[in-house]
Amino acid sequence: MALVSRTLFSSLATYHAAEARDFWHKEQTQDLTRSVDILTTKIGKGNSEDDILQSLISDEGVNGIHLSENLINRLLFRYKDDWKSALAIFRWAGSHSNFKHSQQSYDMMVDILGRMKAMDKMREILEEMRQESLITLNTIAKVMRRFVGARQWKDAVRIFDDLQFLGLEKNTESMNVLLDTLCKEKFVEQAREIYLELKHYIAPNAHTFNILIHGWCNIRRVEEAHWTIQEMKGYGCRPCVISYSTIIQCYCQEQNFDRVYDLLDEMQAQNCSPNVVTYTTIMCALAKAEKFEEALQVVERMNAVGCRPDTLFFNSLIYTLGRAGRIDDATHVFKVAMPKASVAPNTSTYNSMISMFCYYAQEERAFGILKEMEKSGLCKPDIQTYHPLIKSCFKMREIDTWLNDILNDMVNKYHIGLDLSTYTLLIHGLYRADRCKWAFDLFEEMADQDIVPRYKTCRLLLDEVKQKNMHLAVVKIEVLMKKL
Repeated sequence: MALVSRTLFSSLATYHAAEARDFWHKEQTQDLTRSVDILTTKIGKGNSEDDILQSLISDEGVNGIHLSENLINRLLFRYKDDWKSALAIFRWAGSHSNFKHSQQSYDMMVDILGRMKAMDKMREILEEMRQESLITLNTIAKVMRRFVGARQWKDAVRIFDDLQFLGLEKNTESMNVLLDTLCKEKFVEQAREIYLELKHYIAPNAHTFNILIHGWCNIRRVEEAHWTIQEMKGYGCRPCVISYSTIIQCYCQEQNFDRVYDLLDEMQAQNCSPNVVTYTTIMCALAKAEKFEEALQVVERMNAVGCRPDTLFFNSLIYTLGRAGRIDDATHVFKVAMPKASVAPNTSTYNSMISMFCYYAQEERAFGILKEMEKSGLCKPDIQTYHPLIKSCFKMREIDTWLNDILNDMVNKYHIGLDLSTYTLLIHGLYRADRCKWAFDLFEEMADQDIVPRYKTCRLLLDEVKQKNMHLAVVKIEVLMKKL
């Protein structure tokens, strides 16, 4: 009996402790929200950061606010596009003797100033961080990225040169941060020159070379990327599947498939097996170039090396087979090959099947796939699911039945909002079907949602409503057209 009592008492104590924690957390959240709201009302737009700062310091209404890292970070996030207000809040909080900014808050402030091109202010904050020993490599990455994004790449290099003064090391990791920042903004030649200078006293690693490979491919200088792989080997760094796949993707974009196959052979020779992403990239590129039979040979090559397909690969295969007119083969992949490989379809898989059947005027099979999708519970339709079905409705003149059902399902069953493309598709289709009133109703609905129609849609509908003597509609369309 005593044991039961102790157990019951322990359970009740645990319950009350949890309840108290929840209450305390709720109170804290409410206090934080109130503090954010109070400070927001005190900050006027368009003033200098000094004006806002002085206003906050002299305002007794904000004196009782409890300062915390969470509060400051939330305010910095709110004012991320208004650096003057953000900096004023940051300075105001920092002026309190009982409060110190966290490293994360400093990083946020640095990023805001850099993104808004307030570079001198960013340097000031960086100097404060140096004095407080708060600078990390993440801070440096943000500063470099903002300098390079503002086309001031030399300033990013100067930051690297000053690393030791800033309390950090010049090493492979920090060198890679600089090179990666330059390459992502397409300053690849500059990155290469810096690497050549630094490699004498900072050893590169595989990531260094992959950064340069990505950079060269990003500016479509694929031969330099391939040469970088050879250089990589010379430093004892083994190229990985990412190294090769990046170059393969670049050759695919150029439709230089001979070089793609050369690289695949080179990968095999280096015991670096292509992965499913590599094969999917190649197959998609071949299909885009309308080399359908060659694209399907990629499947055989993949199977031969035992590379397991994934959902994205099967989606690409279905699309390729559909484009090649091999509907039954695509259906076999969907119905047989995917379940056999234990790969579940996603929305894109179903969309590819629906689109294929609609393209080949097999609408019943397309709607059958839609029903399968709904029953499967694996995924839900999206707006792209319905586009080919809507086109089929107009083609088959099944407007009052199929189209009504489709729109009802989209809006009421799956809560899919119509976008510009969908409204345009519907309005143009209804215009061609001589359903001008319905087309104009959708046009009004579109305008009410602040979706700006294309000029061609306005012109098309305006001519039609004039012929139908829909005078109010004419006025509304002309008013909207003046705003385009």
